[in-house]
This record gives sequence, C-alpha cells and structure tokens, in this order.
Amino acid sequence: MNATTNRLSGIAASPGIAIAKAYRLRQDRFVPSADKAPDPGAEKERLDAAVAAAKTELEAIRAMTEAKMGAAKAEIFEAHLLLLDDPDLIDGILERIDNDGATAEYALHETANGFAELLLAMDNELLRARAADVRDVAGRIMSRLRGLDYAAVSAISEPCVLIAEDLTPSDTAQLNADYVLGFVTEIGSRTSHSAIMARSLEIPAIVGAGAAAGGIETGATVIMDAVEGTVIVGPTEDELAAYRGRKADYDARQAELRKLLNEPSVSKDGHRVELAANIGSVEDLQKVLANGAEGVGLFRTEFLYMGRGALPTEEEQFQVYKHVLERMDGKPVVIRTLDIGGDKELPYMKLPAESNPFLGLRAVRLCLDRPDLFRTQLRALLRASVHGQLKIMFPMIAVASELRAAKRLLEEEKAKLNAEGRAVAEGIEVGIMIEVPAAALAADTLAKEADFFSIGTNDLIQYTMAADRMNENVAYLYQPCHPSILRLIRMVIKAAEREGKWVGMCGEMAGDRTAIPILLGLGLHEFSMSASSILPARALIKALSREEWAAHAEAIVNMDSQETIQAFVHQHTRSDNP
Repeated sequence: MNATTNRLSGIAASPGIAIAKAYRLRQDRFVPSADKAPDPGAEKERLDAAVAAAKTELEAIRAMTEAKMGAAKAEIFEAHLLLLDDPDLIDGILERIDNDGATAEYALHETANGFAELLLAMDNELLRARAADVRDVAGRIMSRLRGLDYAAVSAISEPCVLIAEDLTPSDTAQLNADYVLGFVTEIGSRTSHSAIMARSLEIPAIVGAGAAAGGIETGATVIMDAVEGTVIVGPTEDELAAYRGRKADYDARQAELRKLLNEPSVSKDGHRVELAANIGSVEDLQKVLANGAEGVGLFRTEFLYMGRGALPTEEEQFQVYKHVLERMDGKPVVIRTLDIGGDKELPYMKLPAESNPFLGLRAVRLCLDRPDLFRTQLRALLRASVHGQLKIMFPMIAVASELRAAKRLLEEEKAKLNAEGRAVAEGIEVGIMIEVPAAALAADTLAKEADFFSIGTNDLIQYTMAADRMNENVAYLYQPCHPSILRLIRMVIKAAEREGKWVGMCGEMAGDRTAIPILLGLGLHEFSMSASSILPARALIKALSREEWAAHAEAIVNMDSQETIQAFVHQHTRSDNP
C-alpha cells in the first residue's frame, strides 16, 4: 500500500473510534509437502503430542474466556475441544499416516481441508460456520507440530489497530483491550463470532472491509471509525486532527450518556417506552444493570443446554432463573423457552438430521414433540416465578394450536406444583415471539390468546425475504426497514392494541438508530437490545416526538424501498440527533 491516504469501507460491527499504528496479523499459509514419512509410528506420536498440547491451550483459553465474558461466550471452545476428539477428524488423519505413509503435517492439512470443505458445502448455516472452527483447531495442531506459537494476538504489547483477513474465536478471546484498540477484518459480518465477541469486550470493530484491507501493513497509521464503518490508512495531518476531535467528542458523548443511566425512556412529547436488554447467560446481567436496562426483554435459555453431556435438571434451571429474577430486583424478565433444534446441535439429544433445519423441528415444535423435556423447563420457570416479575415466552409459534398446546402443558405443570404445595406466582404473563410471517399475518387471532408479543426480527426478516441472513451472497436482502417488514410490524402492533396487549421487539432491529424512530411512531411498547445499545437508544428517543413519528410512519410504510426510507429517516432526524 502506498504512502497516500486510502479510505476503505466495511461493516461497523462494534462501535468506537481508534487511532493507532496497524498491526498486521499474518495467517499462516503453510502448505506441507506430500513427502512420505519414514516412520508412521513416530508421526502418530508427534500428532498425539500436538493434539495434547492443543487441548491444554484450549482449556486455558476457555477458562480465560469464561472469566472475561461468561460461560455462554466460552461455549465455542467446548466445541473446539470436542473437535480434538472427533473421530471424523482425528481418525481421518491417522488413516492417512497409516495408509498413505503421510507426514503428520500433510495428513492433518489434507484431512482438515477436506472436512472444512464438506462443511462449507452444507445447506445448514451452523454447519458451514463450523468450517472456521475446524480450521482454527487444525491451525493450532499444525503450529504445535511445527514447534511454533499459535494465535500471536496474545503477544501484542503496544497500542495498535489489529488488521486480519479474519479473526478466529480463539484470536478474539485473547485480545487485550489495553493494547488492541480496535480491529479490522477483510471478511465477516455483524453476526460472526469475532463481531459478537468484540461487542462483549466493547472493542471497536469493522468487519467485511474487503481485500483492500489486506494491503494494510504493520506500522501504517490507521484511523478506524467503527461508528460509520470507515478505515483511513495513512491519514493526512488534517484528517488526524479531525478524527482526534471526533474521538474526543465520541468519548465525551459516551460520558454524557452515562447521565441517562437511571432516567426513564420518554420521548420529547412525553410518551414512555421500555428499553430492555437481551441476554444469553447470567454473566450478561452485569452489563444489563450497568447500562440502565428497564428489564430483560429476552433471556435465551439455550446456554443451559449447550456445552454439556446431558439435559439440565429442573433444579439446575430453577437456580439460574431464580438468580436472574432476583438480580433484576422486580424489573420484568422475559424468559424464552428452549429455542433449539436441527440448526443448533445438542449431540446428547441425537436430533435427526434435516435438509432444511431452519424450517424444521426446532424451538416450540421440538418442545411439543418432546414434552418431558419441555415440562422440566416449565416447572423450573414456574417455581422461580415467585422471585421476581417473570414473563414466559414461546418461540417460533406459527399457528394458534401450538400456543394452546404449550399453554396447556404450562397449566398442567402449575396444577402439579400447587398440588405439591410449591408456591407459584399468580398472573404470569405468557407471550410468544413473532418471527414466522404466518404468525404476523394471523396476529389478530393470536392476540386473543397471548398476553404479549415480542417481534423477533432476525428470523422474521430472513423468512419474509426468503434470504439466509448469514449468506453473504444474499445479504443485500436482509433489510430491516423494507416496507414489507414494516407493514408486518404495524399489523402485529395494531392487532395487539385492539386486544389491549403490549408488543416488544427483541431482534437487532430494536437497537438500530434508523429503525427506532419508525418503531416509536408505529407504537412499539418495548425495545429489547444489546446492553451497550440502551443508553444511545434512550438518548435518541428523548430527542424524538412520538406524535410526529406516528404521522411519519404512516407515510413510511407506503414508500417503495429501504433506501428511500433510510434517507427519509436520516433527513428528519439530523436536527434531533443527540
């Protein structure tokens, strides 16, 4: 890259501004030769030693990640450890050594590449994502075989902006925020492991900056604006001065936001909404409370079932739910029942393989298919209900009969607990996620039987647009502010209001600065988002008139494209932009 200023654009995955020298993380492109090994037995011993060393390293990283970010974020390393015992991988390497006389390095390279390519060819996005895990684990073993250190990010000891083609989960987990002021990757999306971990660590991140980012060399001065998604390489003195000013303003703005910590979420014209947080584990509660959330709008309970060898017991679940309700000290907590299935692996459940798991036996469908599993969770939730303001939510409801069946099981377990003399709170609200277009279209019927709705836009958008949100080839169709999506949201809110029910949103759209004014105007009651988004959202809402945006919303839903809508919102919020 030459000495002149270069501007790159990417996806702002974790907000912030950083100015520092670049540190280029070189991914090892080592390709071993196909030379025969003189002693297969010795090669297998070398492999065993390398795998053992990799296990030790991963155990340490897993423990460190759990301490820094909580058990849910550490689950990825449980999966990596399982890969080191996976017969499809390890036995495949051993067979190449035995049958082909290959060196341990060549056998590992060929087997891991084949395994990764097989996963990448799958229709299941979760399985495709595991290809990166296979390569991460294989790279760690390869480094041990070659006597090299792996994941050099842990050795960074000077302030920098990290530049990489991509970051593996183990790379990201080892980032030291004292030195890595931000990172830029050539590939990736907002939902990639590295992006999710960056938000947890509150490190600025820009992903998907393209091949041009590959030309950024160690030592180059870099400005990264992870608010706008802009990277400037080799900035001029004027640009440096301007961005130092922007960074100072951004930091001051963050400090100003802290003043809203205990303020209500009220629009300029006095309309109050609730800003809640999405959590995936009990460890997330610290940031929920630190960012002034008015409740938990979505507690994903899947972490209780993952990274273990058997289903969690009723008592284990009860203790977790009780802890969350008590920590929230009377604030509402919406706990979603198990949302798992063909697209999320639980090896011990031996779920059937499905050609299209996102449309298969998952979430409430799985729970109704396996009622014993469901009843255990419902009992734990009901027992915990006396320790706070619990609201129970069923995911993936498509038709009213599913809601009725789930409520029937809930009532049966409540009756059993009452008969046992166990306390259960009265008046527990029972709601559903609206994430299937059929549910949105039939919201008027469902509103008669549900106490509340929470719109899960991540799935609702991809199902409505028939576009996998993790597939970069059709990512352009993941459009939260497309008129079709907004019309569905309006339909859901109006149907609920006619029945006197409230509507929340727990998808990423709830924290989107462009979407918030529209959602406020459409009458959304509760916005649930990542904890770090709550204070910026509160500040934005305080600057908006709900009455004005209600009028705007009627025009917006009749516009012809997301681009038109985004331009309209930008134009009408510039003067209000807090």
